[in-house]
Amino acid sequence: MTSALQTKAYPHIDCDPEIAGGKPIIAGTRITVRCISGYYQMGMSTDEILTTLTHLTPSQLHSALAYYFDHQAEVDSDLIESSDVEFWKSQVTRRPDLKSLSS
Repeated sequence: MTSALQTKAYPHIDCDPEIAGGKPIIAGTRITVRCISGYYQMGMSTDEILTTLTHLTPSQLHSALAYYFDHQAEVDSDLIESSDVEFWKSQVTRRPDLKSLSS
C-alpha cells in the first residue's frame, strides 16, 4: 500500500488552536466537526444541516461527516464533554455584586 493511500485527507477540515480550543473545524469557519456530528446524531439529514448552516457547501459538510466517521470515538467524547452542563456550570465565575435573577 502506498503512503498516499495510508494518509486520509479532509480538504475542508482544519485545526486552529485559536478556534474552538484546536478542535477540528470546517476551514474558514468556526463550525466544529462536533457541531456537525451533533446535528447528524439528532437525526438531521445533510439537506437539513445545509439549510440550517446556509454558508456551508455540500463538500464542506461531507468532509466534516467523513472526518466524524473516521474519528467517531474522539468526536463523540468531545461532544459528551461539551454537553456536560454541570461541568460548564462549574466554570462560571459568580459575581457577588449581582443579584440572583430568581430572587
